[in-house]
Amino acid sequence: MKINLYCIAKETKQEELAQEYQKMCRSFGSELNIFNIFTPAVIKGHKGSIIEAKLSYTKALQPYINQQAKNIALHPSGKVYDSFGFAKLLDTQVINFFIGGAHGFENSFLDTVQSLSLSALTFGHKIAKLVLCEQIYRALSIINNHPYHK
Repeated sequence: MKINLYCIAKETKQEELAQEYQKMCRSFGSELNIFNIFTPAVIKGHKGSIIEAKLSYTKALQPYINQQAKNIALHPSGKVYDSFGFAKLLDTQVINFFIGGAHGFENSFLDTVQSLSLSALTFGHKIAKLVLCEQIYRALSIINNHPYHK
C-alpha cells in the first residue's frame, strides 16, 4: 500500500517524529510518503486575502489528485471515524491525504475529494500531521492484527 501525505507546510523539527512513523509503516509493507509543499505561489497567497491563500493551496495540491487513488482532505466538517473505521478507509492500494494551509481549502477542492476530520478539536498543522501519521500506523496495525492498537 502506498500512502501519500501532501501538506501545505515548511519542513520543521517535528519531521523526525513523522519519519519514525514512516519507518514503522514500512514494517507492514506500506510506504508512507510525506510531501511538504510551500511554493512561492503559496507564500504570495498568504500575503494576500484568504481567498487568494485558499486558491494558492488548490493550485499547489490539485496536481496530486489521482483519480485511481482514494483522495482525502483533512477538514473540520469532514467525517469523524474511530480508529477501526479509519482503518477501513485504507482499503485501497494508493491513498492521498491532503492538509491545507492556515485558511483551509476552497470548496472546489473539497468537491473533488473525501473529507476527514481528526477531531472536533482544532489542531495546528504540525500536530495534525503527526496525529494523522500516528493514526495511519495504528490503522495498519489494526489491518495486520498487530497489538499496537490495543
